[in-house]
Amino acid sequence: MTTSGTTPAEQLRSLARTRASLDGEEVTYWWSGDVYSWSPSPDEPYRRVFGFEGVNVARLAQDTEAGPDAYRLLTREAAFYLDPTTRDILETWQDLPVVHVWNDPANQQWRPFPVPTTELGDQVCFSLEIPLAYPSPLPVAEYPEHSSGDTYKALELFQFFADCADLAGDAPSVPATMSWTRMSPWLPWMARGQRPGGLTYHCRGRKLSSYAEVPERIRGHIADHHPEFAHAPEHWSEPNETSWTYWRKLHPPK
Repeated sequence: MTTSGTTPAEQLRSLARTRASLDGEEVTYWWSGDVYSWSPSPDEPYRRVFGFEGVNVARLAQDTEAGPDAYRLLTREAAFYLDPTTRDILETWQDLPVVHVWNDPANQQWRPFPVPTTELGDQVCFSLEIPLAYPSPLPVAEYPEHSSGDTYKALELFQFFADCADLAGDAPSVPATMSWTRMSPWLPWMARGQRPGGLTYHCRGRKLSSYAEVPERIRGHIADHHPEFAHAPEHWSEPNETSWTYWRKLHPPK
């Protein structure tokens, strides 16, 4: 038997202890990285256009309606686009106002499934690979300058790493690190319309002991703009917020 379990329910429980905490206590993940632009043109190089830093505050709850081994992950996440050199939080980019990430909620429903795991010596890696394709909240006809297409397509790639010795214990939460890569269209506020290409995010981070460990400037920016993001939601709600739905709220169709 592996430290992450052999049945889907056992594997999900190990993932839940790594991603959050079984006792319902708030868990904060912090991450940092960079955002690169890409184009299908062979003459246009990859460019590092932004730094990126953010937090997710989560609370795990049993999903009693779905069964004893099902969970609801209630989260808010805030993340900020940075100058790639100074790492200062940006207010503008190419004379355009920057719209940072304020996703409330960013919830998930978990049912037992064969969680992809890889044992790496003394560690276990949980891999979550999430291809997305659905009607864009920003149709081209309504947002010709800010929509890349009528279908939103992206690829989210998460990896969570925990020590085997920690998972072999019975603590409700275990220390963890993580990596995250995303391929997505241009952001709406970049005003690139249907120009071919897009963005690749490459970040890494860790589970913190408490929200107080979030870097001071990030905590300060959240406190000044949306202090509710220092805590996870108390109750389930849907649908989730994304950068695209948030942009639509800020700029309703005429």
